[in-house]
Amino acid sequence: MFTDHGTFIIGFSVAKNHMAVAPERAGIIRFTEEIKGAGYDHSKELVRIPWKSPVDFTLLEKMIAFNISEKKDYTTFWRK
Repeated sequence: MFTDHGTFIIGFSVAKNHMAVAPERAGIIRFTEEIKGAGYDHSKELVRIPWKSPVDFTLLEKMIAFNISEKKDYTTFWRK
């Protein structure tokens, strides 16, 4: 889990068949088409990157930058 000034930015976790990336729901909504374009499955809260698939680092960078920018004035950990 990565934070910036006390607010959540992005989280990563490991599963048997994939790495899970959690940019919060707003990040999923904002990048749905790019997530699909990268060939990744997603839910309302996370993106699944299969271990056998290449990692789209540009997409990850965009998600991180989006959250840092969008949450620059947040004083809470999660979006409300």
